[in-house]
Amino acid sequence: MPEKTLDPTPGQTIGPFYAYGTVYPKMHEVAHPYSPGAIVLGGTVYDGGGAPIPDSMVEIFGADADGSVPRARGAFRRDDHSFTGFGRSFTTDEGRYEFWTRNPGAEAGKAAFFAVVVFARGLPDKLHTRIYLPDDEAALAADPLLSSLSAAERATLVATRLPDGSLQHDIRLQGEGETVFLTF
Repeated sequence: MPEKTLDPTPGQTIGPFYAYGTVYPKMHEVAHPYSPGAIVLGGTVYDGGGAPIPDSMVEIFGADADGSVPRARGAFRRDDHSFTGFGRSFTTDEGRYEFWTRNPGAEAGKAAFFAVVVFARGLPDKLHTRIYLPDDEAALAADPLLSSLSAAERATLVATRLPDGSLQHDIRLQGEGETVFLTF
């Protein structure tokens, strides 16, 4: 019997072709750059071998600075003044993603975070995770998800605040320091 020579189809593997139909202007600008309260959230997406992934896509959704869930229209049509909470960023050739956004607010005593979805080649489905703000130690310690994890696992979900106020957070899909992913 001859060997099968069929190529994988888009339903069997993920590659750079998922970008079709997902690109729109200013998609990484959740908040207008340099507007009051705007910050940069960025990092690098790494594979299991520690190499940057140049063709992944990261999506975030976060509350506004006051903790309210954005209801403004325009998630896919930016108007340069509405905060929509949602953004999408493709990684660069060096695996870097970047968003202009705001620090999400949280209810009193709760930890503030961004909900994150990662798409990358070789993944049969998207991955869900969170990026927590590092600023409120008490809220981080009381968070039900974070308190259920080891210290090393918690560290994969908490961003680093840089001196300029921006946030740095790398996402590791496998291997040492693998980001904690959630079942959704």
